[in-house]
Amino acid sequence: MEQLDTNKIKQDIASKFQLEGTLTEAAPYGSGHINDTLRLTCELPQGGHKCYILQRMNDDIFKDPDGLMENIMNVTSFLRKKIAENGGDPERETLNVIPTVDGKNYLVDENGDYWRTYKYIEDATSFDTVEKPEDFYNSAVSFGNFQKLLADYPAATLHETIPNFHNTVSRFADFKKAVEEDVCGRAKDVQKEIQFVLDREADTHIICDALEKGEIPLRVTHNDTKLNNIMIDNKTGKGICVIDLDTVMPGSALYDYGDSIRFGASTGAEDEKNLDLISCDLNLFEIYTKGYIEGCGGSLTEKEIRMMPMGAKLMTLECGMRFLADYLQGDVYFKIHREEHNLDRCRTQFKLVADMEAKWDTMMQIVEKYI
Repeated sequence: MEQLDTNKIKQDIASKFQLEGTLTEAAPYGSGHINDTLRLTCELPQGGHKCYILQRMNDDIFKDPDGLMENIMNVTSFLRKKIAENGGDPERETLNVIPTVDGKNYLVDENGDYWRTYKYIEDATSFDTVEKPEDFYNSAVSFGNFQKLLADYPAATLHETIPNFHNTVSRFADFKKAVEEDVCGRAKDVQKEIQFVLDREADTHIICDALEKGEIPLRVTHNDTKLNNIMIDNKTGKGICVIDLDTVMPGSALYDYGDSIRFGASTGAEDEKNLDLISCDLNLFEIYTKGYIEGCGGSLTEKEIRMMPMGAKLMTLECGMRFLADYLQGDVYFKIHREEHNLDRCRTQFKLVADMEAKWDTMMQIVEKYI
């Protein structure tokens, strides 16, 4: 996508949305890597100002912007009703899409780029890193509450904005294909890592099979459960709104829970070279598990709770095999900042998987406490 020209945006893009007041500023906002995001500031005639979030959607990654926006409109309108019924504030506790001047929920400009606008959530902040265990707990409660509010949403009606995103069977097939094709001739040097994945083929079927057999319910899943996708209230320090709904799709609650554990309960960075520094912190594992189950407020089944450790392990394994497949294909998907960056990333994931397997009985005991 082309670089943003803020003057052109103010004149040609922002003016096409139903904004209150006079636009005075358009400034880059946030730390996202997928969409281009700006905060718009409008001066109000009665004094004061109102802010909005304007985004150019990345249609290289999201090939069906229409389906994506239909998901967001349907899910947020459902959430607004639920939040209002619970006595909450739908203006702050879910995303609110601002229509274009002709009443559409997004704009296509003369270059074929897709734009949308949200109300800006005032007096709240998103954080990129977990600074203290309490942050991790609060994020768990927020994502659990998101799951609870959407527990009776007809998940099967949602579009898959990225097909087979967490389909571990499909991801395993893609991985095997990357190994067989070996386009860069790298496979010979990573046989140990390849074998690590191949040895766990049976695991890749566990959640997919449980969904297919109806043993666990199909649910609305967020699919990007990082701390910075929660707005934290500046006064209370509690999570108030889950944002970035581009990857909201049908799936399993175990995907969202598991990816949070993968990222948040690891003792080291995702690309740490020293694998001695990588393990699953059982204290953080328990803190997040407790918060997520509390946030879900009884909406999870007993089977789902018992499968939580498997969700954590499978999301970590999936991520690792995606990093390794990308390394074998020549680093074409994930951005790298050094040679063998994706190889380092896959090794941290596999170390985490192995550590979870070593701690399996304890992890199972922890989740049993919350059934």
